[in-house]
Amino acid sequence: MSQKLRFQPVSFSWVALHPQPKGVIQFIGGAFFGTFGPMLFYRYLLACLFKQGYTIILLPFNFTFDHYAEAGFLIKEQYRLIPELVRMAKLANYEYETYLDDSNFSWIGHSIGCKYIALLEVFSALPKEPEELKEFICQIVQKTSGNLSPEKQEKKVKIVVKELENLINELKDNSYNAKKLVSYYVNQDATKEQKNFGESDVKIASIFIKNQASLLLAPVNTGLDSAIKPKALADFIIRLGLNVKPNPEETFALIENSNLFNLLGLVYLPLDNIGKSTREWFFDIFKKPSQDFQAKLKGGHLRPLGLRLLNLVINFPDTLSVLPIQSIDNRNVEFEVYVLQILNYLEQERQKIKQ
Repeated sequence: MSQKLRFQPVSFSWVALHPQPKGVIQFIGGAFFGTFGPMLFYRYLLACLFKQGYTIILLPFNFTFDHYAEAGFLIKEQYRLIPELVRMAKLANYEYETYLDDSNFSWIGHSIGCKYIALLEVFSALPKEPEELKEFICQIVQKTSGNLSPEKQEKKVKIVVKELENLINELKDNSYNAKKLVSYYVNQDATKEQKNFGESDVKIASIFIKNQASLLLAPVNTGLDSAIKPKALADFIIRLGLNVKPNPEETFALIENSNLFNLLGLVYLPLDNIGKSTREWFFDIFKKPSQDFQAKLKGGHLRPLGLRLLNLVINFPDTLSVLPIQSIDNRNVEFEVYVLQILNYLEQERQKIKQ
């Protein structure tokens, strides 16, 4: 009997627990769709992932200009969820060993949700020493600040460095507490002779996501001008000193300087004008991911969205190239099969790196 996709609230997220998970997918949707009912708007894609054997986590998406803080919230949520996944799986008599190794966790994002995933990957490359961290951020700010005065540049560097130092210290504590709690849940029902599972048996290779695969669906890295219309009003607000943190130029510079993103996949839609500049930067400037980890598919920016109705899928078309209603087979052939293929390639690559 096949398992049905059922989400339940856990911490700040929604979780669909698979009885025999081969991995965990942490999903971050786009603006609006990722905030209000991602389990509805992305349901068909999520159901296909669940059917392939993944536990699904829908992470909350908050509208904020501070993307540093939002990315930090998401990684802290991962540490809150790891022990809960073990506890819930044990309670349901499901397999839980998959949750003991953070390399079994991967990320899928759509639209602006991809930016948060990229920032978490960037954080994996941050220098550990305070002076080196300050120098790293200073280089990014100087490279992207344009006409910003040296005094304002220095102030900006201090703020970012302080935020990142606080996040790193908090995550170290979160990692330790997650290991301790997992050990408690694993040993909870064991006999005295069997209680030999410890915190060291929980594998967390990085406090961020260095060893975790990422799949970006129609990624977008834009600034305030994409959220506020008309553009003239957005430009005026930016001149007043208000913009997203980090802004698009800073985000690209952080990605480029990280020397990571070795477990990256990208699905793009040629008719997606919203994500056009972002995908061009990845392909033409960053030169990642390689062809094996790319998929060029039909449709526009909203292609990942879809609802199932009996044997049909209702799409959210923003172009004429995709029918508003498709059979399950046609939808799979045009979209889901490529998503699953890239996930498989990323898993094979992860295994090579792990060896």
